[in-house]
Amino acid sequence: MSPIPLFRGENLGKSYITPVLSEVGLELREGEVLALAGENGAGKSTLTKIIAGLVRPTEGEMHLRGARFHPASRQDAERHGVRMVLQELGLIPTLSVAENLMLDHMPNLGGFIRRERMNELASRQMAVIGLEHIDPRTPVGQLGLGHQQMVEIARNLVGDCQLLILDEPTAMLTSREIDHLFSQIAGLKRRGVGIIYISHRLDELQQVADRVMVLRDGRHIGTRPIAEAAQNDIVRMMVGHDVGEAPALTGRVPGAVVLETRGLTRGKAVQGVSLQLRSGEILGLAGLVGAGRTELLRLIYGADRRDSGTIHLDGSAAPARIASPMSAVRQGIGLVTEDRKTQGLLLPLSIRINATLANIRAVSRRGWLRPAEERAQVGRLHALVGVRSHSVEQPAGELSGGNQQKVVFTRWLHRDCRVLLLDEPTRGVDIGARSDIYAQMERLAKAGKGMLMVSSDLRELMDICDRIAVMSAGRLVKVFERGEWTQQALLEAAFSGYLGAAAATGAPPPG
Repeated sequence: MSPIPLFRGENLGKSYITPVLSEVGLELREGEVLALAGENGAGKSTLTKIIAGLVRPTEGEMHLRGARFHPASRQDAERHGVRMVLQELGLIPTLSVAENLMLDHMPNLGGFIRRERMNELASRQMAVIGLEHIDPRTPVGQLGLGHQQMVEIARNLVGDCQLLILDEPTAMLTSREIDHLFSQIAGLKRRGVGIIYISHRLDELQQVADRVMVLRDGRHIGTRPIAEAAQNDIVRMMVGHDVGEAPALTGRVPGAVVLETRGLTRGKAVQGVSLQLRSGEILGLAGLVGAGRTELLRLIYGADRRDSGTIHLDGSAAPARIASPMSAVRQGIGLVTEDRKTQGLLLPLSIRINATLANIRAVSRRGWLRPAEERAQVGRLHALVGVRSHSVEQPAGELSGGNQQKVVFTRWLHRDCRVLLLDEPTRGVDIGARSDIYAQMERLAKAGKGMLMVSSDLRELMDICDRIAVMSAGRLVKVFERGEWTQQALLEAAFSGYLGAAAATGAPPPG
C-alpha cells in the first residue's frame, strides 16, 4: 500500500447563509472503506458532494494521490476517477438500462450507435452486480426503485474508478441485493479502489467498513477503526446521547378489520392478493425487490388501475370505490411513498403547504384559506413530530431527508387517516429521526389506526410489526404472527415464489 493516502481533505468547510461544514479533515487509503456516519443534516452529503465536484468548498484543501485536487464539476471529478452514487438517483427514466449505463461510453461506428454491442456491454456490467436477469433494453422507468439503485451503482463502475462514494446505497435493497453489493465492494477493495460509504444502518457499517468517521452539526467528531466502535458508541458520537431505535411493544391488541383486499390483481406484478388489516395494527409487508409490495400499495391507494379484485373498508361487504388517490384519501387512506422527493413532497413549497395539502378544508372557510389557523395547526404537528427547521415557512427542499420524511408524516397526521400505507418509511433516515417516526407509528396504532408497512429491512419489520405478510413473485405467500417468524423463515418465504417458478422453467431465481 502506498504511504501517500489516496485522498486527503484538510480544513474543509462550506457556508451558505450559515456554516454547514467547518474545519473537517479526512484521509482515505487505497482499498479502504471509510464509513461516514451522522444524523440527517450533520454535513455528510455536503462533504461528499465537495469531494465529488458537485459543491465548491468555501475553504480547505484536497489532494488525490498527493496532487492538488479541486474539481470544477462532477464531470471533472469523474475524469480523475472520483465517482459518486447519490441517494437521489440520476438515471434518465425514458432511456433503457443499457443507454443509461453506457451514456458516456456509447459504442459507435461511423457516428452510429452499435446497439447490439451496447446491450452486450450493459449485460456484462449488470452481471457484475448480480442483475443479469434484467433485459438491458428495458426502460429504466419501468424498474422498481431497488433495481434502479443497482443500475445507478453499475453505471458508476463503468470505466476508471479510483474513489467511489456510496450515499445510502442499500436504502432500497433487500438482503439478497445487499449481499451482491457487498461482494462488489470487496472486489473493488482488492483492486485498490477507496470507498466512502454513507449509511444509517449501523450494522452494515460494521460489516463493510474498515474505519468509521462521525460528523455532528457540520464538524468532525472522531474517526475510529470499525473493530473498536460498537453501535452504541457510534450513536453517542452522532447524537451526543443514547437513542433507542424501536419502541418497546406494549401489548397492542388489534381491533376490527379496517381494510381488506380480495384477489387484488394487476398483471404479473400483483396476483390475487387477499389480506386483512385491523385497527391498531402494524402489518409488515416483506419480500424481495420486485416482489410486488409497492405495486400492491399503489393498487390500494388508487394510483394504479387493478385488473380484478376488490377493496373493502371497515368490514363492509360492499367494495369500496377507489379509482384514484383522491378518492382513497377521501375514504381515509393515506400513503407515504418510497420516493419522498419526486412523489411525496412539493420541494419548492413550504412545510406549511406540504403538511396541509391533503386536508385543505380544515384550514379554509368558504373556499378561502385561513393562514393563521393553518400556521397554528401545522405548528402543533410540527412540534409533535419533531421536524427540525427554521420555521413552518421553510421550503421542504431545504430540509434533510429525515426531516422531509417527518413532513410527509405530518401531512397524514393532519388528515387523520384511519389507514396509512407506508412504503419504506425510514429509507435514508438517521437513527434519531427513525426513532421519532417509530414513536409516531406507535402513537397512531394506540389511536386505532391501521398501518400497512413495506420495508426491505427485515429486522425493522420484526421489531415493530404485529404481523408480517410476505410477498414473492407478485403473490402473498404467507402471513406470520408475532412470535412465529424468524429472519430465516421470512427469507425462505420471500424466495419461495421465485424458486417454484425457476423449477418449472429452468431459469435461475432473481439475484
